Amino acid sequence: MPATLKLSELAIGATAIVRELPKSGGAGLLRLREMGVLPGTKITLVRVAPLGDPIEIKVRGYNLSLRKSEAAHVLVEVAG
Repeated sequence: MPATLKLSELAIGATAIVRELPKSGGAGLLRLREMGVLPGTKITLVRVAPLGDPIEIKVRGYNLSLRKSEAAHVLVEVAG
């Protein structure tokens, strides 16, 4: 099985599959689940702000901006 890395460490333009989300973590991580960032979901890192925060991902056909601190809790596996 390929190694996992944090979503916040993904390279711009790379596509990955969400592998793990924390079981608890507050409103920010609950928001991610409600917006469709769930294990098995394919995501692409679209861009990163000039100072590194926030980041923009494409998930389920729409773009979503999130804080780098939130992205650090999401483990992903780089796709092909």
